[in-house]
Amino acid sequence: MNVSYDGKATHLEWEHENITPKMVDWFWNNMEKCFLLWHPSQHEPLVWAKAPENNRFIGAIHIAPQTWNDGTRQNLYIRFENLKDVPTWVKEYIVYDHCVVVAGIGLGEEALRNPKVMGYRIHQWEKTDFGIKGKSSAIGILKTEDEAAGKVWAAHCAEEIGNWQHFLPSMYQLYKVVENKAYNPYNDLSVSGSGENLSYKHEI
Repeated sequence: MNVSYDGKATHLEWEHENITPKMVDWFWNNMEKCFLLWHPSQHEPLVWAKAPENNRFIGAIHIAPQTWNDGTRQNLYIRFENLKDVPTWVKEYIVYDHCVVVAGIGLGEEALRNPKVMGYRIHQWEKTDFGIKGKSSAIGILKTEDEAAGKVWAAHCAEEIGNWQHFLPSMYQLYKVVENKAYNPYNDLSVSGSGENLSYKHEI
């Protein structure tokens, strides 16, 4: 993995063998099944503050309690964003075939009544000959996240992304038997266009 900082955002480049883009698409649709496995030492169980409806997760909000490497406990309210609502300069970071953009909108129930975008997290990925490659980015909005803060996030994110190799292929295969989309949702997170014209290829 490689970490970089450009003055506005911190970026973590990563790659995996034996993981497919479809598996990662499935992961983002089924986070409540995977959140503890994603980072067993720092995550607590995920709770939906606004659950996905009718197999669509855009606009859904989850509460993601976690403690980072510096000892800071977060109780983030995180919303899955519609790409049309994301600023163009943020979308310009997206260059891979699949992506998800989430926004931190608060640290308590006030986020449901008066959401404010504190920052964005972009995760993007695409197929390679060996598996997938991708990039995860942290972007401050209410205040710029400096390089030191970015490194703390990047350390946590690197451990999350790294843990996919331990559970994601198995979880994906196990849940194939659950055909009811209410319990095993799936949306294709591939995108087309770029910058202002970036959009999902399929309705999600």
